[in-house]
Amino acid sequence: MTEVRAKYDQSWKEALSEYFEDFLAFFFPAVHSAIDWTKPPISREQELQKIIAGSETPDGVADKLYQVWLLDKREIWIFIHIEVQSDYDLNFEKRMYTYNYRAVEIHDQFVVSMAILGDTSPTWRPNQYVQSMLGCETSLKFPTVKLIDYEGRWQELESDHNPFAIITMAHLKTKATTGNLINREKWKWQLIRGLYERGLTKPQIQKLFNIIDTMMSLPKQLQKRLVDRIRNFEEERKMPLISPTIELAREEGREEGREEGEQQLITRQLKRRFGEIEPSLLAQVQTLGIEQLELLGEALLDFSTVADLAQWLHNE
Repeated sequence: MTEVRAKYDQSWKEALSEYFEDFLAFFFPAVHSAIDWTKPPISREQELQKIIAGSETPDGVADKLYQVWLLDKREIWIFIHIEVQSDYDLNFEKRMYTYNYRAVEIHDQFVVSMAILGDTSPTWRPNQYVQSMLGCETSLKFPTVKLIDYEGRWQELESDHNPFAIITMAHLKTKATTGNLINREKWKWQLIRGLYERGLTKPQIQKLFNIIDTMMSLPKQLQKRLVDRIRNFEEERKMPLISPTIELAREEGREEGREEGEQQLITRQLKRRFGEIEPSLLAQVQTLGIEQLELLGEALLDFSTVADLAQWLHNE
């Protein structure tokens, strides 16, 4: 089966952009309760790029920077770091410290740094950076949340209507099914079906659908099967198709068009090389997916007889 790579960082960045207040309410409730939410937070993407410029940031990292106002009228900046892949990062604490002092230096504002650790190591729990020598000390202490701590709170997540409950569930099951994509498809379907059963509005379903779909990547054949299940589910419930499903269906249609064109091209090449081909062999060619058809297009250059074609199809 085709290998796929889960898009954790992309999904978390999208989730933070859509649900910043929900993020703090779910993971850092004390911080959430101190903020004046009547004043909309301001995302500081340009400033963030200045802070992280030149740093060697590993893959699987999502960073966000927000300007907020507290209930006591003070203005602060909140830096959020999501580490989703590394089981251990030797430079993690130093990087948190470096980003914090750069933000303070550039903007002359107090910066609250916090981190989400999405790895699978139960023992790696960094929460401070300390360096001292000759009576001089530099330090930063920052709050962290470990996502694997939610594995034992599954029922609580299922009943929680905060969007980060289901996003956390998607993250945990994506990690748990890294080597078992068939099982990932089952969990992805269960989580997506749960969106409908939570009584969410159509726009809410669309946003969370996109985040889950991006994170829980599947190979094309399993994604197609998932789309069919969603379509059947919506038809059975007499529900209007949500736009993500429509987009997936369009992509499926485009893929089918590519396959049909590739099938016609391969059939013409085979007939030019060997003349008439047995209908049973042509029928097998028509069952091949786009990737197999492309492989066949390369392999047929080495075929000497129709028997070579039959052997290739048998091996597939």
